[in-house]
Amino acid sequence: MNIAIVGATGNVGRKILEVLEKKELSIDNLYLLASSRSAGSKINFLGDEHEVLNLETFDFSRAKITFFAAGGKISEKFAEKAAKHSLVIDNSSFYRMDPDVPLIVPQVNSDHLNNIKKNIIANPNCSTAQLVIALKPLHDLFTIKRIVVSTYQSVSGGGKAQMDELIDQTKLILEKKKVESKNFTKQIAFNAIPQIDVFADDGYTKEELKMTNEIKKILGSKIELTATCVRLPVLVSHSESVNIEFEKLFTLEKVREALDNFKGCRVVDERSDGGYITPLEAEGRDETFISRIREDKTVNNGLNMWIVSDNLLRGAALNAVEIAENLIKNNFYGK
Repeated sequence: MNIAIVGATGNVGRKILEVLEKKELSIDNLYLLASSRSAGSKINFLGDEHEVLNLETFDFSRAKITFFAAGGKISEKFAEKAAKHSLVIDNSSFYRMDPDVPLIVPQVNSDHLNNIKKNIIANPNCSTAQLVIALKPLHDLFTIKRIVVSTYQSVSGGGKAQMDELIDQTKLILEKKKVESKNFTKQIAFNAIPQIDVFADDGYTKEELKMTNEIKKILGSKIELTATCVRLPVLVSHSESVNIEFEKLFTLEKVREALDNFKGCRVVDERSDGGYITPLEAEGRDETFISRIREDKTVNNGLNMWIVSDNLLRGAALNAVEIAENLIKNNFYGK
């Protein structure tokens, strides 16, 4: 099995390498790709130094699977070129709503892999990936009618530059020095910014619209969703406050049981001080954690939940590798 990673030097690319190391997949040749600026640098994988190759000149026929983890512009330019020779798993937003590209969370809709047309598979937005894992078992039992979600997203969702800026701003403020925002619309340190990505004409941001459209594509077009996405001064892990309205009656006991028995979910819901999971505790862990499970008594069949997951891991790298595992297990069916 020959594997290539585009954007191997970035946050998600390096996290994919970490996941591949833990998974111990049988990899014959590993090709780490990046821009000409990073070409020639070295990255360690399973004790061996691998030289980073120039994406511009790489022959994709050398790889059976290629992970793209370098943003939409790179995917737009290179993904279809790669897909002529290699099965592409794309972490960017570029192909997510393409009707000929399946949008996959393996635990939720692996059956959609039967419909690979462009030799490209899309990974959903990190906030969508963790949410649908918690929604799927509940939708199967009680049929989701409407969702209201507020996200509290870490700066790592914006990349290394935003992570570095949060650290720098925090130091400057503690030293009582002036802060200037470079990668955020306002100061991020000790603050909350109710904007992720640019605004559309209707007042929603692109991040909010991504969640709406992606959940409909993954779980079903009849589900209504409205979102508010907020950036917090947290380095890793996204949190979500979720309100769900079901079509059918439910019990909290059945909700907890369904979530606990679904692959990728873990319920931590103790009704006492600290009996829930926070972003810090989710960092570096594979699961999507669900806490604060309670009935919403203001609507019929209403439920509230708190969902937390490592956005770089569960929301990106781990999901991408699990897609690859699924394809390998099924001998690339649908190709």
